[in-house]
Amino acid sequence: QVQLVESGGGLVQPGGSLRLSCAASGSIFSIYGMGWHRQAPGKQRELVATITSGGSTNYADSVKGRFTISADFAKRTVYLQMNGLKPDDTAIYYCKALRGTATTIINIYWGQGTQVNVSS
Repeated sequence: QVQLVESGGGLVQPGGSLRLSCAASGSIFSIYGMGWHRQAPGKQRELVATITSGGSTNYADSVKGRFTISADFAKRTVYLQMNGLKPDDTAIYYCKALRGTATTIINIYWGQGTQVNVSS
């Protein structure tokens, strides 16, 4: 019933910018946090950034200073502004939503991913 749909991916030159969006739809639920993960070819899926409904953010060291996560939880939407993109940022970016609380996660929802290609 709950679906997360990412958008905003595409091809960009090194140093360029992209803004990813992810909107959750379906049954109403309490969202503890939302975030982004990415998976490059031949690599493990890694956390990129997260944000809680209380506004706390967390970033992977590799993207700090370049990426900014934000969200409108009333609209169940999360964004990822990506600046200064590098070829190593090339990956499929997946949106994640956590239902529950800081102590108890009830459900984890994943989007199907959006491709980001950074190439000159």
